[in-house]
Amino acid sequence: MSTTTHTRPAPAAPWRSAFEAHMSEMPSPEFVFASLHASPDPQTPTPYVPRLRFCIYRGMWSQLPENKHNDAPQNPRVYDSDLPTFTTDVRMEKVGELFGSGPGHASRDEQVQGSGGGGPCEAVYWIKEKGVQWRMKGTAFVVAPDIEGQEESSGVRTVKSEIGGRMRVVEGGEEKEKDWSWGTELTGHFGNCSPGMRGSWRNPPPGTRVKGEPDQEHQLGQKVTDLHDPIARSNFRVVVIKPDEVEATDISNPETARRHKYTFVAAAQDGKGEWTEEELWP
Repeated sequence: MSTTTHTRPAPAAPWRSAFEAHMSEMPSPEFVFASLHASPDPQTPTPYVPRLRFCIYRGMWSQLPENKHNDAPQNPRVYDSDLPTFTTDVRMEKVGELFGSGPGHASRDEQVQGSGGGGPCEAVYWIKEKGVQWRMKGTAFVVAPDIEGQEESSGVRTVKSEIGGRMRVVEGGEEKEKDWSWGTELTGHFGNCSPGMRGSWRNPPPGTRVKGEPDQEHQLGQKVTDLHDPIARSNFRVVVIKPDEVEATDISNPETARRHKYTFVAAAQDGKGEWTEEELWP
């Protein structure tokens, strides 16, 4: 925790309660996540092209959703945040895209295997039942097993600084800060996934050509109950979205439709900031 900077008790983002209420009402909290992929043509005037895919919202970082089937150790209630998360496989292209389009433009395999990233992203959530679309623009960071290593890489330091800077200590949480662990939070997210979902991280490498039968360790349709399965955990990642702009467009009533735009304005001195709000035509 030495390189993590947290803010003291502060109010949640003004959009958060409505967003979480909408997420809780969705049959399946799916959303579209966009990142930037380096163009295969080095001569192109457009160095990056967009890539989109459906993902599943997994709650806000540092506030693991309750799951009676999750037997992973849990962190004490210390932090609050407005940082949506989802899980992925390190072998998926989105991970490399978040590293390659980030400030460090990391491209080496050993860098992408660890924590880091910071590439620009956009996430869109359509709540059909409410007639509301949420759009988040910002950056995204990857939390990997090295987050709890003895020696912190530059990627780990970046994650703890960028994500930690948006983690607020809840009332009474100061006394428990020393007991909160990034590694425990990562394992908790793995435990919150079903055995079948955990097994997907033992699948054959995504997107590779099918050549005969896969090896014994990488099979489709596996179920994993071991929270520390070495193969599944080596591929498992949590992606944390750090939004700088959030829009909620409510078209449930055509006569009163509105778009509310929230912008995070960082303070120049201490890294803290606040959200501003604008009401716009949809």
